Amino acid sequence: MGKILVIDDEKSIRNSLKDVLEYEKYEVDLAEDGISGLEKFKENKYNIVLCDIKMPRMDGMEVLEKLMNEPGDFSVIMISGHGTIDTAVEALKIGAFDYIEKPLDLNRLLVTIRNAMDKTSLIKETRTLKRKVSRVYEMVGESKPIQKVKEMIERVAPTEARVLITGSNGTGKELVARWLHEKSSRADMPFVEVNCAAIPSELIESELFGHEKGSFTSAHKQRKGKFEQANGGTLFLDEIGDMSLSAQAKVLRALQENKINRVGSDKEIEVNVRIIAATNKNIKEEIGKKAFREDLYHRISVILINVPGLNERLEDIPLLANYFNDLIAKDYGVKKKEIEKGAIAELKKINWTGNIREFRNVLERLFILCDEKITAKDVLAFAQPISK
Repeated sequence: MGKILVIDDEKSIRNSLKDVLEYEKYEVDLAEDGISGLEKFKENKYNIVLCDIKMPRMDGMEVLEKLMNEPGDFSVIMISGHGTIDTAVEALKIGAFDYIEKPLDLNRLLVTIRNAMDKTSLIKETRTLKRKVSRVYEMVGESKPIQKVKEMIERVAPTEARVLITGSNGTGKELVARWLHEKSSRADMPFVEVNCAAIPSELIESELFGHEKGSFTSAHKQRKGKFEQANGGTLFLDEIGDMSLSAQAKVLRALQENKINRVGSDKEIEVNVRIIAATNKNIKEEIGKKAFREDLYHRISVILINVPGLNERLEDIPLLANYFNDLIAKDYGVKKKEIEKGAIAELKKINWTGNIREFRNVLERLFILCDEKITAKDVLAFAQPISK
């Protein structure tokens, strides 16, 4: 269930706590004073530390301060028969999870320990999730084209400038948008994504601006749109080149006035969003065909960032191969596979029309179908099965 260190100078209390906690299936170590307790803590990993305050050689408050400087996910519960409210408050300020007076109420102690264990588990889960998220949004590559994109992100992200990201499908336009958000002053606020190509034209306005109950046949209740959901943060309009002209007109007004109207309502709602848009289309050609508003284009393209295709950055293939090899191995819970130089050379010869998305799929296919090593022969056999 968990490992607990009990630091107390009273032998009877140490032994009683050990009996109770081991009965509850915890693993328990004992220390008779603060110095030996710190030594044991550094030698082992504990989920919980129960620490008395009044002890010889080093009192519990000093032990607590030193523990708070130690790495790891653990909680400290202070126990004392001589404490005051001021002492309890001071312990919590330093970082104690809780403070319990002697004589100990064992029921309260066990509940506190369970709560502390839950907190530690949540911290670990949160850290794991953050690692996964940051791993998903990692930008891999050292080629000149990708370095240029990274430099643009660093320069533009802290500003409020609207950004239009261009590039072919699968190049990582959403990744650039997320990094622009993460490195901005809005990073703690929502990042809301709308795929304009995936929403029917008759529903795009409701999706963006929300609607009132009864404003159309299926509007059974009031709904906030993406602009309101992203208020204070970033709204990413992916595939904006596929947005209907009527929706474009409303987006333009929202950008000009920082106000929106829900479908079916005349009430204006103020919004504060940073717009980042992306497209795989040539917007100037779309303007020429009257399929995209020129005034909206100028509103959203204060900064233009073009994401290079994989064929423009073939020198990044070794790094990308190693990155996806590691990622896939962790996802499958197995060892990484050795990728031979010949395999890398063959990967560089492929015409990557699907860019990074296609490359990742090919690496996963090779990972599954190959033995411990991925060879040039494997790449020729499995990388492009349609053409064989």
